[in-house]
Order: sequence, then structure tokens, then C-alpha cells
Amino acid sequence: MLTEAIRRHARGEDVVIGVVETHGRKGVGELIVNLEVVPRKAIEYKGAVFEEMDVDAILARKPRVALIDELAHQHRSSKHRKRYEDVFELLDAGSTFSHMNIQHLESVTRRCRE
Repeated sequence: MLTEAIRRHARGEDVVIGVVETHGRKGVGELIVNLEVVPRKAIEYKGAVFEEMDVDAILARKPRVALIDELAHQHRSSKHRKRYEDVFELLDAGSTFSHMNIQHLESVTRRCRE
């Protein structure tokens, strides 16, 4: 997802990061410094503050492509319950690249077989 976004950015396409989780991986952190990041918004939930992707800020920015990581993420508090619902809203406005950990597909596949 990131390498394709960097290639597109190098060709002049308007690419931003809506949300990318590095999980402390140095290589991912090195890749994202080459792209604009739309700031996350702070959300208070049960007495704690969390940062979530700001869908409205991405929509207002109007990029050609927005990178959205962790498609299966469940929000603590947001206008949508799941990140994939955010992606549907963003797709109506433009293009997105998204990433989902394969373990999420494997767990769904296992449940379907049971």
C-alpha cells in the first residue's frame, strides 16, 4: 500500500495518509515520512482520550487517494462503528487504498466453515 502510494505521489498524484499504524516498525515509519498525513482527531471515550482517523478532515482535504490502514478497526467512538464504513464514505468522494491484516480474513473464514 505504501510503496504504491509513494510511486503515485512521485508521479504527481495527490496522495495523503488518512491513517497508517506503524506498530513500531521502523521500515513503515521511514516510508510514511514521504507522504502528507491528515491529522487524527482526539476522541474522549470512557475517561480516556484516543486518536482516531478524521474522516471529515480527509473529505475536506479532497485528496485523489487516501491511504487507510487497519480496515477491520473498530472505533471507540465515531460517526461509524467500523473503519470499513469510513472507507465507504471516502470512496464516494474519491479513491482510497486500504490494508487489512490477513488474520482478520482467516478468522472470518474459520467461522464460516463452522
